[in-house]
Amino acid sequence: MAEEAKKGKTGKSEKGNKAGSAAEKADSKKPAKKSRSRKRTVVQGKAYVQASYNNTIITLTDPEGNVLSWSSSGSSGFKGARKATPYAAQISAENAAEKAKVYGLEKIHVFITGVGSGREQSIRGLIAKGLDLLSISDLTPMPHNGCRKKKARRI
Repeated sequence: MAEEAKKGKTGKSEKGNKAGSAAEKADSKKPAKKSRSRKRTVVQGKAYVQASYNNTIITLTDPEGNVLSWSSSGSSGFKGARKATPYAAQISAENAAEKAKVYGLEKIHVFITGVGSGREQSIRGLIAKGLDLLSISDLTPMPHNGCRKKKARRI
């Protein structure tokens, strides 16, 4: 009976709550481990440009392919049809290059994929931010007579 009177709305006794809070306070007094991860410096890297009909995405990586920074027309503040413009592609390339400058990126190999309108302008945006281009490769998939065409309509 006396035990039931001490229980609160949760059904737990007050003794258990006090012990739990004291343990939490003891844990919080321990000094937190500080991880001293220094920024790695990457002089040479790769830039991947994905230019679709609706958006342009630029990803800057180190030579192994680990992402340093990325940006897209949508993340640069453009919405709707304006995302697909060459100007939006240039701004997003400049944003990605600015983020990668923290790592000391200077020289890049550019790999372009897609048929969007921001292909060339995104490269100009990377150059405008002071990145040196070592090579430009087009990785857009091209069908070698691919799928069978639909039958011709008879009218």
